[in-house]
Amino acid sequence: MAAAPVWSVDPRTGNPREQVAVEATAEEVDRAVRAAHAVRASLADRTVRAAFLRAAADLLAEAGEHVIEAADAETALGPARLTGELARTAAQLRAFAEVVDEGAFLDIHIDHEDATRTPPWPDLRRYKIPLGVVAVYAASNFPLAFSVPGGDTASALAAGCPVVVKAHPDHPATSELCASVLRRAAAQVGLPEDVVTVVHGFEAGVELVKHPLVSAAGFTGSVRGGRALFDAAAARPAPIPFHGELGSLNPVVVTEAAAAERGEQIGAGLAGSMTMGAGQFCTKPGFVLAPAGETGDRLLKSLTEAVSDTEAGVLLDHRMRDAFLAGVRERAGLPDVQAPVTPGAGSEHTVAAGFLTVPAALLTTEGPHDALLEECFGPVTVVACYTTQDEVTAVLARLPGNLTATLQIATEQADDSAAGLLAALTPLAGRVLVNGWPTGVAVAPAQHHGGPYPATTSTSTSVGATAIERWLRPVSYQTTPEVLLPPELREDNPLGLPRRVDGRRA
Repeated sequence: MAAAPVWSVDPRTGNPREQVAVEATAEEVDRAVRAAHAVRASLADRTVRAAFLRAAADLLAEAGEHVIEAADAETALGPARLTGELARTAAQLRAFAEVVDEGAFLDIHIDHEDATRTPPWPDLRRYKIPLGVVAVYAASNFPLAFSVPGGDTASALAAGCPVVVKAHPDHPATSELCASVLRRAAAQVGLPEDVVTVVHGFEAGVELVKHPLVSAAGFTGSVRGGRALFDAAAARPAPIPFHGELGSLNPVVVTEAAAAERGEQIGAGLAGSMTMGAGQFCTKPGFVLAPAGETGDRLLKSLTEAVSDTEAGVLLDHRMRDAFLAGVRERAGLPDVQAPVTPGAGSEHTVAAGFLTVPAALLTTEGPHDALLEECFGPVTVVACYTTQDEVTAVLARLPGNLTATLQIATEQADDSAAGLLAALTPLAGRVLVNGWPTGVAVAPAQHHGGPYPATTSTSTSVGATAIERWLRPVSYQTTPEVLLPPELREDNPLGLPRRVDGRRA
């Protein structure tokens, strides 16, 4: 049977643009993984790895015009948004080059022999080594920053792991173009091109996570797809780490004092955040607890005006458009749910932003309104109007894990009540914001982009310097002759790496 073609599709029209590739067979996935596995040793030199990441960033920037044109044609995200995403992606590659240069990610510990301890200590030397081939599952909504040249790929390569990327079907041409850039960068610094490979197709993705030479996987996508791959990774004869980002509601709590002080500003800010990128950010605030009554009404009036002024947008594909329309119909049809601005179809190929309101009391216990506590991908949010703090506490107790949680407080409200709300939000998310909006994830060392399930399937981050830790494992050498030790662990520290010796920084 002939392999299925992989088409690039214009989401603005739903029409095919070009055939980009064919879906990979099980044999082709096997060849790609084995080729990646065979070149693991080529990534051992940290200097070469850092040079590779910088070369990739430079070549990606040089190819920027073509990359942005391809990505816009396949995603309809627009040149302005994609220009920023390209800059972020290049900066991310360079940031990991700096991480590799510094070497702290190796987490080196040396404890010398000490017979006075009880029990005695032998000579122990510990650092971290790469896991092996990493499978990366590209995201639909960030065709650069969370796709072929994105954070999972960059951090895995920085760790010394070759990567096989399962391209997302929404932007196959962009994926092929970016893969060619990364492979050219590898060749430029003397690395085999097979340190990065791309495969296409649903079945290829399944084969990839099951392959015995794949040592870990990173995924960004839906709860359904991510959970299926997560289960497959755990069911292998030799289970592997699966770092999946699956879904997030990103709750916001607005205190009555905050709404009284700046309800109009909060309403406008919420509108901008929930409609950014046509509501297709994984950090979109999809659920808001706001006060009922006059102060909350001012917030809702501002939100109504701002959302009403938002132009209809194109979603990443028509399947997502259909799911969005079905999701908002289901939610809007629930008893006591109102739609001050009705979300739905804009035209044949677009969607119109909107929001729903519901009394928070209806969400304090399990019932027919539970769909409002689930993510709906696209430009819609749910505002639950509370009358008591007990309702806020009860609703928060029912929320699933999230990437973010946001607290909007008044200027002079850094008090015990705000501290209590912050404490209630902290268990729900990996990033907790005060008086900000969660869309926009800084690529910074202190960043954490992850959270309790279903936000992610592990405790790791996919953004920031510590994302590299997902692709490493520690190993200790005990009473090992100096000549047999890796250079990183030798007594004279020939590589000048940061480390702790006998419990002290050296």
